[in-house]
Amino acid sequence: MAPIRLFELASQQARWLSVRQSTIAENVANANTPGYRALDVQPFENILDNVPLRMATTHKAHLTDDSSDVAATGTKADTPWEILHSGNSVSLEQEMIKAGDVNREFSLNTNIVKAFHRMLLASVKG
Repeated sequence: MAPIRLFELASQQARWLSVRQSTIAENVANANTPGYRALDVQPFENILDNVPLRMATTHKAHLTDDSSDVAATGTKADTPWEILHSGNSVSLEQEMIKAGDVNREFSLNTNIVKAFHRMLLASVKG
């Protein structure tokens, strides 16, 4: 039986979300610091590109993965909405939107893991 990588993937995303939340908190804490530039972490999709997950065909009737001919598109870094006269590029509104995104993604991650865990328990119990 092949290893189940869903829990590993969910853990990686939870760690990434934790780092992103810390970065957002640092930006908010330095909102009034002159010359401070807002930071953000690379998108989680970039981390997924480094994870060697491939679909496996165990029967000749299974569909194959033809994604090798699809070119990956790059992501553009967010630009601040405004830069203050002090040189600070932190927008509290933008940071709160990012914090809401982190909250929503963490909730989704947790719910998927809970559902998968329930499914595993149901299959073991028979």
